[in-house]
Amino acid sequence: MSEEPGTDLPEREAMDFDVVVIGAGPAGLATAIRLKQIAAEAGEDFSVVVVEKGAEVGAHILSGAVVDPSGLDALLPDWREDPDRPLKTQVTQDRFLYLGPAGGIRLPNFAMPWLMNNHGAFVGSLGEVARWLAPRAEALGVEIYPGFAASEVLFDDEGNVLGVATGDMGVDREGKPGPNFTRGMELRGRYTIFAEGARGHLTKQLIKRFSLDEGREPQKYGIGIKEVWEVAPENHRPGLVQHSFGWPLDNGTGGGSWLYHYGDNLVSVGFVVHLNYENPTLSPFDEMQRFKTHPMIAPTFEGGKRIAYGSRAIVEGGWQSVPKLAFPGGCLVGDAAGFVNVPRIKGSHNAIHSGMLCAEHLAGALREGRSHDELASYDEAWRTSPVGLDLKPVRNVKPLWSKYGTMLGVGLGGVDMWLNQLFGGSLFGTLSHGKPDHACIKPIAEVKPKTYPRPDGVLTFDKLSSVFLSNTNHEEEQPCHLQLKDPSVPIAVNLPKYGEPARLYCPAGVYEVVYGDEERKTDPRFVINAQNCVHCKTCDIKDPSQNINWVAPEGGGGPVYPNM
Repeated sequence: MSEEPGTDLPEREAMDFDVVVIGAGPAGLATAIRLKQIAAEAGEDFSVVVVEKGAEVGAHILSGAVVDPSGLDALLPDWREDPDRPLKTQVTQDRFLYLGPAGGIRLPNFAMPWLMNNHGAFVGSLGEVARWLAPRAEALGVEIYPGFAASEVLFDDEGNVLGVATGDMGVDREGKPGPNFTRGMELRGRYTIFAEGARGHLTKQLIKRFSLDEGREPQKYGIGIKEVWEVAPENHRPGLVQHSFGWPLDNGTGGGSWLYHYGDNLVSVGFVVHLNYENPTLSPFDEMQRFKTHPMIAPTFEGGKRIAYGSRAIVEGGWQSVPKLAFPGGCLVGDAAGFVNVPRIKGSHNAIHSGMLCAEHLAGALREGRSHDELASYDEAWRTSPVGLDLKPVRNVKPLWSKYGTMLGVGLGGVDMWLNQLFGGSLFGTLSHGKPDHACIKPIAEVKPKTYPRPDGVLTFDKLSSVFLSNTNHEEEQPCHLQLKDPSVPIAVNLPKYGEPARLYCPAGVYEVVYGDEERKTDPRFVINAQNCVHCKTCDIKDPSQNINWVAPEGGGGPVYPNM
């Protein structure tokens, strides 16, 4: 079992289940729903619990989102018949743009590989999808506990995963019980499924402990920054899906953007920067604000109002970076496993498919009376499942883009997708990704520093006003959940060598370098405003010294996204 944090603390209460699921996103809920469906079909019953660190289901879910409905169709075939279904706007038009500083060109749709076609997909909020799935899971007998962060993995004496412990509540900044202290609980399962999303803090520990990434390429990431706007009716094009790449990023920096029109005069606008960028003075947040000022983009927002903001890391490694999915006592599903299709900017369908696949193998193991062993059959099955069939044809798009830049790399990626589509193979085989993202950043002395214009408060905004729209809140007296392995590194190493890029890559203004004498830039201090954290995990990924460790704050903390 795990170690108790202090001998003077009361023992944690424990609850036992057949399956414990960590994360109430599409992957976790699909796992729970499908397992209960299988049990009901056979007249059996498996006890399933889902624990979610967000204050409510969907609170931490952020995606574009153009949703490939294949996952929902497989999980709940009658979902379209529900008048309260979360996805109602179907894609009516695809546009692909390449942007330059003053203009751009529209790429012909016929030249795009078929899998880039969004015909049949839906535009909407993935958070609303999760909120819609949750009561359907509960109707099948799934227990869902939002507002409880799984903070620790439990192991038996042989090293098998036994479940998780939720974090203690009411702990003060020194890590000691406060006046409202409540001990966390142990949720034990015959199997524990980790559906934490990109760069889950427990998933990261499990990958290291069980060497799940051995023989795989490094996982790659992007940072996605999203706003939702209520636009003027004359600027709204329901069902229009527009993707673009190029400006404001240079040719050597990967990324792209989107505008999705849906709902009642709503537009989702987002910007992704691949986290293998080199320039430490680049600010993904400010690049996103610049993007909105482009003459082919800005007219959409004239007379409109920004109503929501958020940010999240995106897994981009794909086929060659997926870790081993099974280990003694548990499995990985969804974005925790890295199942995002990068060129399509879609992962929710694969999250659902992977959860369903995992549930089917779980059911077989539970029926055989097994527990706490390795579900090897699940790991062996995914590459020939809908998930693998979706990821394999696009496996070279990201490495080609990274190696050859936007202009040539995107073109080669398109050719490779066509070859996979037409001939079922690639001239490139399966390319490697090379270095992890944190190792790609260059010293500040080797780059041209970037500067950004001041926001106008109408079309472009600052970080703090943006974080306000995310409804982010944390209990102020708790220990800082952004842990520095060595507190001296930000000022002693990162500041002179890289200009301390944490103050720029963070989209929420969490990190600052504050000077005793601002004019002379003397007596610098590194300040962490943990209250602002939107749980994007970028700092855990991109810090060049790998000195920042993101751990779960007190349950219920973080953003509360209403419609992301």
